[in-house]
Amino acid sequence: MASSSEESRFLDDLKRRRVRITLSDTQISGVVQRVSQKKSVVLEDVSEVASGRRFPGVKIIFGHEILKVEFTISANQDHLVNEEHTSEIHSFRKKMVDDVDEDGVRYVVIDELQEKFGPAVMHIQQQKVIGIGAEVFGQIAQERLCWLQVATKKVVYLFDVLLLGGQAFRNGLSMILESPHILKVIHDCRCIARCLRAEFRVHLTNVFDTQVADLMLFYRETGGFLPDRLGSLQELLRLHLKLPASELSPLCSKELQRKECPELWYLRPSPPALMNIMSASVSHLLPLRLVLLDALMSDYTILVDAYMSSYRNQSLHIEQTEGALPAEAEELLCVLQERRSWAARRYSLTDAGLLRRSSFNTHTHI
Repeated sequence: MASSSEESRFLDDLKRRRVRITLSDTQISGVVQRVSQKKSVVLEDVSEVASGRRFPGVKIIFGHEILKVEFTISANQDHLVNEEHTSEIHSFRKKMVDDVDEDGVRYVVIDELQEKFGPAVMHIQQQKVIGIGAEVFGQIAQERLCWLQVATKKVVYLFDVLLLGGQAFRNGLSMILESPHILKVIHDCRCIARCLRAEFRVHLTNVFDTQVADLMLFYRETGGFLPDRLGSLQELLRLHLKLPASELSPLCSKELQRKECPELWYLRPSPPALMNIMSASVSHLLPLRLVLLDALMSDYTILVDAYMSSYRNQSLHIEQTEGALPAEAEELLCVLQERRSWAARRYSLTDAGLLRRSSFNTHTHI
């Protein structure tokens, strides 16, 4: 049995090496990413040797399926791995550690169903409110869920769905996502809900959508106008949480990198920069929900305060009909008209009668 240091040296030699693996029914070639705790080899840039057919993304080869492994030294020469090294491939145990991104947000990468998966699911199940994000590759109807991010108050879990597969959902994630007792805070739940249902038959429930909340808040604050477009997550964080540009830069970088490299979320191992981006995209969802809720409830709070003020200022000898609409409630109609007038001065209108978000003018004379 090889020592821990020998295993480490062997793995360093093995990583990023192109290998040719003989299975019972075919022979494939690919670049080694890692040897997992499940005694499996994870390959990228995979192709079938006989036909040359390429496989997108990564491919997991389990140890019991491997008949022979060869290192490709050159185009015309293969080196057969000896029995000792083959045994090391099957027995290697990768130590999993927590990571912290550059902004101090603690995240945990879950890419196997051992060690950290179970405790992560148990911790999430104990929460009443969680943040949810996802990274998806492909167009609608052909989308592939690559990563699922789950944020609690203390930590962000990054589930590598590409490697975990459907078994992760059968072992706890489905129960969380379908639970009516756990509120899921998501920015634009449409894509996530669609992917979960199509790929894993998971029906997302009990959702607070921050994009919908921002839309409703815009509608209320402008007296009934709708915007010409939906708000992005970085816009909401800047507007409602007043986050500085430095904290929003990962989200801006995410959009840029996604345009430049559509297959970004297929990369394995995922670069640390992408881990930082994924954790940043969900780490502020819980406080954002609270701010949006407070803003949406402001009219209600004002009206309740008016009720209380009316009660305190009212003579006890004046008779009242309890079912009559109080004057304070009627004032909401005036407030609505004032907001519409304010919005018309601050924004420009599209031909469809929508307010252009980008045209907001803070210097307009009131």
